[in-house]
Amino acid sequence: MLLNLHPITIIINLVVLGAAMTAHEFAHNFVAWKMGDEVPKLQGRLTLNPLVHINWIGWLMFAIVGFGILGSAPISPQRMRDPRKGFLAAVAAGPLSNLALAVVFGLLLRLIGLSAAGVQAYYTPGQIVDPISLLSALLFAMVYWNILLFVFNMIPLFPIDGWHIVLSLLPGAWLTRMQIPVVIQRSLRPLAEFLMRPAFKWRDWQMASYYVFIALIFLSILPLGGASPFGIFIGRPTGALLSLLLF
Repeated sequence: MLLNLHPITIIINLVVLGAAMTAHEFAHNFVAWKMGDEVPKLQGRLTLNPLVHINWIGWLMFAIVGFGILGSAPISPQRMRDPRKGFLAAVAAGPLSNLALAVVFGLLLRLIGLSAAGVQAYYTPGQIVDPISLLSALLFAMVYWNILLFVFNMIPLFPIDGWHIVLSLLPGAWLTRMQIPVVIQRSLRPLAEFLMRPAFKWRDWQMASYYVFIALIFLSILPLGGASPFGIFIGRPTGALLSLLLF
């Protein structure tokens, strides 16, 4: 679904998403480097220069249609001292950086008393006629988009950060066959296999998870009427966190 295509709104979105993307990708790269992966440093990724991280097409798409690949981070668990813990920290650093930005700007917006004005200015850009209304809209957008990026990236579907976080948290082996009830072994074999080797089965289901992700995107874009899947999985948690921070 297209966002508000008012020129001021698009410009605000571009600025805010550029900042949010830069913090997100820098956090991935910086933590990965601290965990032993030298590639981010060798590729010059340890910088807050958005031009180093940005995906131009995805950035423009996100500002206009609300979805796109904003940037990338060349990190790998195989290059880290502790592949599991290091990769978990590096992957989680991205969405957590967005949450941190949302909290900082949300508190700032409340402190200066512009929460309600920011909401109104952002959603009715025609009323932005002075620096104060522009500032309030910009600050609100910083809170909104960073919360949305945090929630979106915590969805446990490949290739989103949330999928990699779950993979890093799951143990290689969990229960033995003797500990799993016979009824589960006979009737729910995929579940039984997952209970025995959670991380391995999660990785085996990577492509299935990716197809689910793509299907959810199409279902959310198509005008089918009613609430879209992403509207439920992303919109509602985003709205709850937004209200918690601003009101």
